[in-house]
Amino acid sequence: MPYYTKLGQLPTKRHIQFRRPDGGLYAEEVFGTEGFVGPTSTLYHINPPTQVIGWKALYSTKVEYVERDTMRMRHVKSMAMKSKGDPVTGRTVLFGNSDVEISVCAPSEPMKYHFKNAMADECFFIHFGSGVVYTMFGALKFGPKDYIVIPKGTIYRFVFDKPGAGEPGPRFLLMESVNGSHILPPPRYMSKKTAQFLEHAPYCERDLRLPELPMTFDEKGKFEVRIKSRDKVHSYIYNYHPLDVVGWDGCYYPYCFNIDDFSPIVAKHHMPPPTHQTFEAHNFVICSFCPRPLDFHPQAIVVPYNHSNLDSDEVLYYVEGNYKARRGIEQGSLSLHPQGIPHGPHPGTVEASIGATHTNELAVMCDTFAPLYPTKAALAIDDLNYPKSWESGWTADEREALATASTNGHANGSTRNGSVKKAATQTRAGIVEAKGSKPKTESRKESTKQSKKKVKPASVTGKRGRSRGDAPVDTWS
Repeated sequence: MPYYTKLGQLPTKRHIQFRRPDGGLYAEEVFGTEGFVGPTSTLYHINPPTQVIGWKALYSTKVEYVERDTMRMRHVKSMAMKSKGDPVTGRTVLFGNSDVEISVCAPSEPMKYHFKNAMADECFFIHFGSGVVYTMFGALKFGPKDYIVIPKGTIYRFVFDKPGAGEPGPRFLLMESVNGSHILPPPRYMSKKTAQFLEHAPYCERDLRLPELPMTFDEKGKFEVRIKSRDKVHSYIYNYHPLDVVGWDGCYYPYCFNIDDFSPIVAKHHMPPPTHQTFEAHNFVICSFCPRPLDFHPQAIVVPYNHSNLDSDEVLYYVEGNYKARRGIEQGSLSLHPQGIPHGPHPGTVEASIGATHTNELAVMCDTFAPLYPTKAALAIDDLNYPKSWESGWTADEREALATASTNGHANGSTRNGSVKKAATQTRAGIVEAKGSKPKTESRKESTKQSKKKVKPASVTGKRGRSRGDAPVDTWS
């Protein structure tokens, strides 16, 4: 909701007569938050929006968190989650607190009702799938890598397209501001006088996709609207189509923003994660780590420095790119690094990254200013070996495999050598074979050939010394 806009039919002034073709009055609704001093829009309905004919409580949405007194790094592999439910009932909360809930959903059924979250703004990230979300403000077409920001109280219904042959089914990440705050562009990107995006912002108004027609459905019948409120989902029945708005204007509405339209800010030296900030709400921020050129100082270390962000927990959702330089990380992985524990590059990745000039990483990060807790669903797909992946003492073969993985990564996360890929992703907790043993596979010969090719260290002279040219590298924080 960064700026004023309008769609459809409107009267010349607010709060005056605005009549339907049959002579009756359209029903005006002021739709907003914070007691008339927050962002609002004014909508005009065919039917009075107050008319409902029945309601009942359906199910609880209160999240149960576990291991609240345990502080450790976590890695959950969400691709192991089976498709279930519709785009609302199929949501599975993995991490959260009193400010934000982080869910993954892989719906297997269509929505046969409309939905309203009366407790939170919702920020979706569409990993796989395309379709249309029909809202009271109009239709939003979406596809892979789209953020969809839907403000609290908006009535909507997701309709996913049927996947083509060989395409993955729908899947999305969701962050809900359960503390009731709004998910907005960071204030430092906005003009204080006009709410216009400033020149240094990594995206602007032209990058946002706003609701379009069709918007108005003038139909009678029985229509269910499910409303999330008071930690429950309630079912309400309307005797008319809930999307009956003929026009609206204001600064409170849903929109789409594709992560590929984010313009990363690059620098001579490694920039901190706030450089990648995309949205923020009270007590949490959302960042986009996108493909970009890397730091260009002649002796730059392009992966993040070890850091202790003592006020934040950090969740990263890995979308695609060169994440093989982190052991065991895969597409759809979520890592959690809690406040109080330093984190940074895995052993061997700093040296392996020297000389790289770009990264093809793509990830979504949510940083919170209160501890995040896992759910039972998260524990069911938790990689217990993840904290051990920072241990030193790797074998020479392991380091060589890691270096090769970090320089040969492709957009789909694969490597050119199957044995290297295997070695770089195995953990030391009983999976990597004992020192001195030689696996009896044909790939061992290929791995030996690779290991003979010594990696030339980058020059530390005044020249750039980027011996690996444009090799991609993992630079997640």
